[in-house]
Amino acid sequence: MGILIQGGRVTDAATGTDKIADLYLKNGIIQEIGQNLKKKEMTDSVIDARGCSVLPGLVDLHVHFRDPGQEYKEDIGTGSRAAARGGVTTVVAMPNTAPVVDCPEQVNYVREKAGRVSKIHVLQAGAITRGEAGRELSDIPGMAAAGIPALSEDGKSVMDSGLCRDAMRLAAQYDLPIFAHCEDINLRGGGCMNDDENARRLGLPGISNSVEDVIAARDIILALETGARLHLCHCSTAGVVNMMEQVQALGAGDRITAEVCPHHFVLSSDDIREDDPDYKMNPPLRTRKDVEALKRGLKNGAISVISTDHAPHSREDKGTSMKKSAFGIVGLETSFALSYTELVETGILTMTELVEKMCWNPAQILGIPAGTLQAAHPADVIIADTREEYVIDKDRFLSKGKNTPFHGRRVKGKILYTICGGEIVYRDPETEKQEDLS
Repeated sequence: MGILIQGGRVTDAATGTDKIADLYLKNGIIQEIGQNLKKKEMTDSVIDARGCSVLPGLVDLHVHFRDPGQEYKEDIGTGSRAAARGGVTTVVAMPNTAPVVDCPEQVNYVREKAGRVSKIHVLQAGAITRGEAGRELSDIPGMAAAGIPALSEDGKSVMDSGLCRDAMRLAAQYDLPIFAHCEDINLRGGGCMNDDENARRLGLPGISNSVEDVIAARDIILALETGARLHLCHCSTAGVVNMMEQVQALGAGDRITAEVCPHHFVLSSDDIREDDPDYKMNPPLRTRKDVEALKRGLKNGAISVISTDHAPHSREDKGTSMKKSAFGIVGLETSFALSYTELVETGILTMTELVEKMCWNPAQILGIPAGTLQAAHPADVIIADTREEYVIDKDRFLSKGKNTPFHGRRVKGKILYTICGGEIVYRDPETEKQEDLS
């Protein structure tokens, strides 16, 4: 049975397509894109996408599924369902689990479990050092053979610069990108929000921009020296944007890339009115000056990817004070709507540019045939309604984590359908009700 999607505005950054068209999907593949397509078989289902956007499934390079070991926060099944609700059809899970994913056996565990419980594509990154302890390299050759898409120490940086250089050399040998969490732990201390007047107003310890900028500069230098592919995760400072603009000027933007998360270009530290753990993330919300720089980087291409850093926590882990609570917020179910509302509705990006940053560019970094609506490519497709506002409601999240500062925020860009491998893996409940009544 095939799926015929009719009359939607099809946007594909890979081909520059942005037009009203139909798509026909069958056997997990995009079979045809064109005008006035018809059902091929009587059993084909038809989706009326008139007035809606038809886009490639989102590719999120940066999520935490907490599996193995912390399944009370999230697991591969719940994380995958949250991703599907947010229009995400491919994720890269970070390795800072319990135990850390630092060997082929743990990579295989995630792949096998995802094969049983997930209807989206779950790719598992491998840790750079054993146990993320920063003392010796993990089994990088073994994990490469097991199919990891990237190496990362996410949650921390490899503070030993010599060891980090060794890791980059080995990563280059296996053609694996390094996904770098840039944080000088010796500079961070006990900080829990940006080091500015808002932290002082609340009496909370701050985290300066230098905590991120120092390691970002180091990693860029090492990547240029070793020839490694480097991807800077969850960038938050004007300094990193400036560095990435210099990387572009050097002509190294094809192998040194950077991402930003929606919370860092939607919110600033000015939005933290009180000591609220739902506003605690790492890196922290920065100043309005940093926010404007991040938007500039998205516009000029210095920052080429939008990811979520989806970081679910239990209510107990978040606690009542930013000083003692865990870092991180959930993002899979809000990333598209926040990005569309903040960037496309305001004219900072076109829809094609947004698709480039949420679909095509991340797929290119991974080297996978995703993030595009070209014929003969995997049938990973989303349909979004960008016409009407809706309110983000954390109580409707499919993720176990409800830790978000966006509860109650009005946005546009509701995901109506997510199709992965030619199968409908999410359908908006209100849309389903309307279809049942028709």
